[in-house]
Amino acid sequence: MKKLGMLFIISAPSGTGKSSLIKSFIKKEKSLKMNISISFTTRDIRSQEINGVDYNFISKKKFKLMIYKKEFLEYAKVFDHYYGTSLKNINLLLSTGRNIFLDIDWQGAQQIKKKILNVKSIFLLPPSKNELFLRLKKRNQDNEQVILNRMKNFSKEIKHYLEYDYLIINDNFNLALSNLKSIISSCKLSIYYQSLKYKSLISNLLKK
Repeated sequence: MKKLGMLFIISAPSGTGKSSLIKSFIKKEKSLKMNISISFTTRDIRSQEINGVDYNFISKKKFKLMIYKKEFLEYAKVFDHYYGTSLKNINLLLSTGRNIFLDIDWQGAQQIKKKILNVKSIFLLPPSKNELFLRLKKRNQDNEQVILNRMKNFSKEIKHYLEYDYLIINDNFNLALSNLKSIISSCKLSIYYQSLKYKSLISNLLKK
């Protein structure tokens, strides 16, 4: 049996509950061997965040140097800050059989889909605009202007949901977790994945 990890893109408007969903899933479903890719970013670190755990926080100068050296699998500029996924880190995790959540936006998703054939993508939506606004206020991370900017950007972001393979409405958190598990389990049983994972076994079974 070959060690073979899978990539899962998860995108959502800010405040939808994506990070909480991913963290809870990884903690609860240990048997699925899921990791979350830790992105690089140029934005300022928030009070509750830890460098190297939530993000790798670097300067714009260093980020642009990494772009020049083609060290990113994908990168994008969002609200005047850069975000990127390390190609080296992804390849290392996949080679050990780990499955990876990529917490990225639609711009990054488009870049990755052009490069990786078997990546699966999931889009997460809130139950309403009003609920999204309340969640952004409740998490107490951004000032009023930033929240208003995020709400304005919401309509632009959700137009891309049809570019994804799966859609989850995060109204009931436990149901969203269950839906996410169903998606991951289904993808792991696909012909494409199973054929690669059990290549030697299948080859022996087909021998006359």
